[in-house]
Amino acid sequence: MARNYHTLNSQTRLNQEKLTSFLKKNGQQLLPMVDLITQSRIAIDELIDSVGRATIETILEVSAEQVVGPKQPGKVREGMLVWYGRQPGRVYLGDRKLAVERPRLRERRLGRNREVVVPAYVALQNRKAMQERMLEILMNGVSTRNYRQVIPDMAESVGISKSSVSQETIAASEAALKQLLERRLDDKDFIVIYIDGLHCGEHCVIGAVGVDTEGNKRVLGVQEGATENSAACKDLLQNLVERGLDPGVKRLFIIDGSKALRTAINAVFGGNAPVQRCRHHKLRNVVERLPRDQQEQTRALIRAAWKLEAKDGMQRLRKLAEWLRQDYPDAAASLLEGMEECFTINRLKVPPSLHRCLATTNLIESSQSGVRMRTRRVCRWRADMPARWVAAAFLATEKNFRRVMGYKDLWALKAILRGEQEVKAKQAVA
Repeated sequence: MARNYHTLNSQTRLNQEKLTSFLKKNGQQLLPMVDLITQSRIAIDELIDSVGRATIETILEVSAEQVVGPKQPGKVREGMLVWYGRQPGRVYLGDRKLAVERPRLRERRLGRNREVVVPAYVALQNRKAMQERMLEILMNGVSTRNYRQVIPDMAESVGISKSSVSQETIAASEAALKQLLERRLDDKDFIVIYIDGLHCGEHCVIGAVGVDTEGNKRVLGVQEGATENSAACKDLLQNLVERGLDPGVKRLFIIDGSKALRTAINAVFGGNAPVQRCRHHKLRNVVERLPRDQQEQTRALIRAAWKLEAKDGMQRLRKLAEWLRQDYPDAAASLLEGMEECFTINRLKVPPSLHRCLATTNLIESSQSGVRMRTRRVCRWRADMPARWVAAAFLATEKNFRRVMGYKDLWALKAILRGEQEVKAKQAVA
């Protein structure tokens, strides 16, 4: 699996250069640490641990001084901000919480006595980055039980128990699901939509991936429920429409042959929406109903028919079905079922360079393989888990998406779809 690298911008490099310059100018303060390392009195990890915690606590002290001024012994005067001791606190790092000693400030004046926040401490209470990092670690195959073992040891680390990690990742995955189900879809012109179901234990999540006119892929949405459940399929498509996918614009849908999916597409996008059935699913459904000695020849004949013009190809497959019906009626019935939709891209005269990515649901199944890889360590799928985890894994997989094969010819598909739509619109008016 490829590593995730942090991209540094020019401002980040500038800040690092300033910090390096400051440390060099004040190098005398680092000499005791240099001696400890060179004399092997302390491990570098222990040094980073101690210096890191001390640095955070120093930052909190400096931030408090900016609010109330330096500590001054003496009597407390009315109407002033004052130091009010120290108290245990917690700050959020990238992959854990860290226990620190934080300063307390109070405002004391006549009739008023209240706590004053330390700005740096408030800033370090943002847990979103930690939750996202925890979720990322779990999706790289680490279980909540072993989370403690894959992060560097730090003396005062807290919030890394199995239950704490689970709670934080639940919050992060809920945020990922919310992000996916609320992001707008009207900023791109999606002309191809792939829909397929993904099984998570006994549960199923339907996913949709769109391809825009430039060949870029994007996860459009997810919905719990099987592809055989027409209500769930319809809910998924209606959510896409609510987020900006215009149902009046003609698009090509790629599905595995589910009747519930086809019904939902008709209900939301109209009966004229072109649908391409996945040829791999069709081929497997036919061949698995034949004896082994008949499979290879039948597979070759079906693939050859798919390369012909729609009319000629369907005629060849009907003859093949007549021949199969004598001894293998189930295989013949499977071949004829939905046969016309296996030739949708042939009928539309889509450029051959696009056939490889439009003839099957491989594109979304490849995306689903990324989801499976990131969720492979989940052994118990509770009822509230599948949609959250699948959404988070889809978004993580989406970062590695590339443009589809033959994307340079997608303009032709768009012209075909929109041209056919205009012709039917004129016929309806006439």
